[in-house]
Amino acid sequence: MPSTAFDFELLCELTETSGVPGYEDRIRDLVVDELEATVDRVRTDPMGNVVGTLEGSGDHSVAVAAHMDEIGFMVRHVAGDEDGDGFVELDALGGWDARVLKAQRVTIHTDEGDLPGVIGSPPPHTLDEEEREKTPKVEDVFVDVGLPYEELEERVSPGDLVTMDQTTERVGETVTGKALDDRVCLFAMLEAARRLEKPDATIHFCATVQEEVGLRGAHALGVDVDPDLAIALDVTVANDVPGFDAGEYVTQLGEGTAIKLKDSSVITNPKVHKRMQSVADDAEIDYQLEILPAGGTDTAGFQNTAGAKPVGAISIPTRYLHTVTETAHVDDVAATIDLLEAFLESEDGAHEYTL
Repeated sequence: MPSTAFDFELLCELTETSGVPGYEDRIRDLVVDELEATVDRVRTDPMGNVVGTLEGSGDHSVAVAAHMDEIGFMVRHVAGDEDGDGFVELDALGGWDARVLKAQRVTIHTDEGDLPGVIGSPPPHTLDEEEREKTPKVEDVFVDVGLPYEELEERVSPGDLVTMDQTTERVGETVTGKALDDRVCLFAMLEAARRLEKPDATIHFCATVQEEVGLRGAHALGVDVDPDLAIALDVTVANDVPGFDAGEYVTQLGEGTAIKLKDSSVITNPKVHKRMQSVADDAEIDYQLEILPAGGTDTAGFQNTAGAKPVGAISIPTRYLHTVTETAHVDDVAATIDLLEAFLESEDGAHEYTL
């Protein structure tokens, strides 16, 4: 199937908007606005999850989940001397490799508005050998906002949130930016919701919270939504770059959407992933199989929270995960939307997933 054009402007808006675990307010507002135009009803819950329901003609129900949160930080301390400059120290929200943080721009989200800053990085020629070889840690990172300590202390408080400052761009056949994990899959879910009109199954489009700190929103929705079938959408590793052997790639950019067989949190239902493959074959949608050795997704949040449930997952291959230059192929994004739409259109409750 030829790749389908999609709304790149919406993808940019979703990826560039801030929303760390537990504080997904800005991205949640965007999701609610998008879903209200395409589904029958939208609700939020006390954790901040969003559920947009498209009523089907039958009794069968399917939950589709993609998480809203991005990895970021919380201010833990404002440091400095009364007569000197101030600096912000951070606590991580989600899994960061501190090596990628040096010399990056950030935004501090305060009660009085957003404040730009940069993560400091001493010139390499001023470091001794021990300092060069030291493994960086998030707790050693500091943010320079260019303000005197006294003014900074008035404007920034412990608990304020910090996100990376990055735009989303087309680079050749790819799209790159921050928070593709998991906004590119959130985008795919919203696009599929736009296209579906009268499904046989009732579809609950779930934009979840706090995935990056333990799949917490999905665990709650597993109880509250209690679907007959759950499908999660998330990015997955694409190590198809120099320095890795083919057996370490997991997935490759441009080879199609990825149908998950396993990750470290879940083994997907064989009947579900085999039906996904059959749907993709019939619709001539390019796909690859995903066997992820480490990492978990919202799929696991639905699998047994409210009793045993059949689960499956569709992933978008992405390079450089948990950095500000996460990169996905536009054809793989389009194939993910196509497969999700085709699968949901054909889900009528007649398929037996009990093993």
